Amino acid sequence: MEIKDARFIISNTDLSKCPTEGKPEYAFIGRSNVGKSSLINTLTNRKNLALTSSQPGKTVLINHFLINEEWYLVDLPGYGYARRGKEEREKLSEIINKYILNREELICLFLLIDCRHEPKKIDLDFIQFLGENGIPFSIIFTKIDKLGKNKLVEQINEYKNSLLESWDELPNIFLSSSLQKSGREEILSYIEDINKTL
Repeated sequence: MEIKDARFIISNTDLSKCPTEGKPEYAFIGRSNVGKSSLINTLTNRKNLALTSSQPGKTVLINHFLINEEWYLVDLPGYGYARRGKEEREKLSEIINKYILNREELICLFLLIDCRHEPKKIDLDFIQFLGENGIPFSIIFTKIDKLGKNKLVEQINEYKNSLLESWDELPNIFLSSSLQKSGREEILSYIEDINKTL
């Protein structure tokens, strides 16, 4: 897929203010500092479409970006940022859950996971939540340039084995590096293939 046009449309915390024309939406979510904004910029070939920051937890709104006038890329707030207060974490969780559980236009949720870390309970619990609620999702392992090939395979296998303890079938898995732009074509082709069936 060639991204000819990518533009910001709206940020909000209210589901009723999301775009209403019924275009398919592909949302991106992950723990804070997983490289979500960098991945979005890589996918769209835009330097600052999604604002990156060295400070984790900057995304606190639902951000809609219109791609090629055909579909929306949705940047969701990160979850599990420990430095947020309990009340703020609960508020963000409510925003995320309302979108994920009620947004009919959501076609696929891309869950980003930093490949350098062992399976974390917060991610596994979130995956379980998606499964229990029948939310279609794929996993994108980010920052693969930070690991050697053998260590990367070991890390991915560890995650797969953790998932297979409670899942009969694994979701689609993508490997990405915003630095090397790897994974970009595979993710966009996946989206394109789904759009053709809608």
